[in-house]
Amino acid sequence: MDQTASQSARTTTAIRLGTGLLQGLALFLLHQAQEAKVWPATQPLAFAPLVLVALFAPFVILAGIGALRRNSLIVWALGAAAFAAGLAFYGAWQGVDADKMPGFPVFAAIAAGLFIAHHLIQPAEAERRVVARYPAYFDITWMHGVQLVLSAGFTAAFWILLFLGASLFKLIGIDAFQKLISEEAFAFPATTVMFAAAVQLTDVRSTLVRGVRTVALTLLAWLLPLMTLIAAGFLASLPFTGLEPLWKTKAATALLLTAAAHLIVLINAAYQDGEDAPPVVLKWAARLAGLLLVPISLLAAYGLALRIGQYGLTPERVFAAAFVVIAAGYALGYTIAAVRPGAWMKALEKTNVAQAFVAIALILALFTPIADPARLSVQDQVGRLERGKVKAEAFDFQFLRFDSGRYGKAALETLKASQDPAIAARAKAAAAQATKVAPVIEKIDLSKLTVYPAGRALPESFLRQDWRDDSGSGCIGPGSQCPALLLDVNADGKDEVLLARGASFDVFSFDGARWRKTAETPYVCDAVDLAAALKAGTVRAEVTPQHDIVVGERRLFMVPAGEGCAGEALKNTGWYKVGIIQEDLQ
Repeated sequence: MDQTASQSARTTTAIRLGTGLLQGLALFLLHQAQEAKVWPATQPLAFAPLVLVALFAPFVILAGIGALRRNSLIVWALGAAAFAAGLAFYGAWQGVDADKMPGFPVFAAIAAGLFIAHHLIQPAEAERRVVARYPAYFDITWMHGVQLVLSAGFTAAFWILLFLGASLFKLIGIDAFQKLISEEAFAFPATTVMFAAAVQLTDVRSTLVRGVRTVALTLLAWLLPLMTLIAAGFLASLPFTGLEPLWKTKAATALLLTAAAHLIVLINAAYQDGEDAPPVVLKWAARLAGLLLVPISLLAAYGLALRIGQYGLTPERVFAAAFVVIAAGYALGYTIAAVRPGAWMKALEKTNVAQAFVAIALILALFTPIADPARLSVQDQVGRLERGKVKAEAFDFQFLRFDSGRYGKAALETLKASQDPAIAARAKAAAAQATKVAPVIEKIDLSKLTVYPAGRALPESFLRQDWRDDSGSGCIGPGSQCPALLLDVNADGKDEVLLARGASFDVFSFDGARWRKTAETPYVCDAVDLAAALKAGTVRAEVTPQHDIVVGERRLFMVPAGEGCAGEALKNTGWYKVGIIQEDLQ
């Protein structure tokens, strides 16, 4: 019996290391073909599938060998290769640039899809059931997740040691070692073989891996009460603040979905396999967190719907909609789990398994013609243009030309024949562009900045000035919310305009023709809260040779905005550099 187990272990080790070696050689040969510009690199529709199959399919073998029956492993490996090849082919076919590989989303989708699918297949195969028991899903998925992190860390440590060794040999005049590890013929196979070796080492020490997993999940679980308190406090504050501050961030949906994702992960860290009940604090935190997912998901959906209603679909908003669907599914399932009597959060198990299938379905839809974000976005944006909801001069024709693949280019060809002369002319101009150009910035409106002292207003010349040229300040731009202060900082009898950029001021002076940035107070580690100081009215100028600005009990030193000739010119106006420091008033 022991001899059979030993032989099986040696076979598994050999297959894993052989798979790693073959993967490295395949990636090296494909890289060489790309460098030499020979087949298959000259045919993107063939090259992209080959690269992504070589990159991802071997991981199925590394994870499945020894756990899946031989026939099951072969079928699943072929299925994984077909999945990777199919998404890569479609990504290359409809991509923005037919001469390049598919973008990062395709890589991420293949990695996520294979990871999720593998951890639906292996537990079911192990238990000889279509749907396995939840503890099996939990055990294998989280163990492989920890293995993945440890194996990646082991591979990184391997390369750190190689570079250290090369540096040591170079100190004594021997550079052969550095030349060896710099060779791509060594780097590709060495990396993949070491990763495969790490998978094998962690697999034979699975008890230790499970121990690491348990410690990590236990630590994460105790962050759940904190995250739940934060989420509850945020939602409780909304009736008093309103939703307007949230929408002003222009990233409300992304932030809300991130919060939902953190809650989902931490709830699962507390639940684990459901076999052992956690402390009472974690029980109630998980129940409350499950309930909080509902308003957070609804707010994310509402924010996304507002943006789509205002500006139409974009690929990013289509992806965001998919994440909202996933978040809503978890919110519904976890709410049921939280309120249903009986075993604690038991319905979470079915929710997690169901959402895994939903995630795979969404990946297949988003990265095929079914719900391709580029196709849906082009269709929606062109429809808005043709219905007159967007004027031709405000429409982003460059999106069709450069950012939406073949669907956008096909739409652009159709628009070139539009009966509307303005649309046709702009479509023809966009189609003729060889490269994307920066959009023309409309006149920057600074009239909505908060001005201090209260009751004062920015000079009309400052507001009327065309700021589309580089102002040298991050506060001058569309949607700026930097507070402004009117203050005579150089004792010339004229107010300067100071824009508070975080913990520093940008100082603008009028030279009779234009407002220019003439000085700044550099950011330092021991920063002051300028926004609070402006509201409190504790900012003043002090007549010193350096024209200091005093903020409460702190002194800010001026630094000229220009260097070289510009700096010399500023010295003549009284501005000069005295050091990037900040001192307490004595």
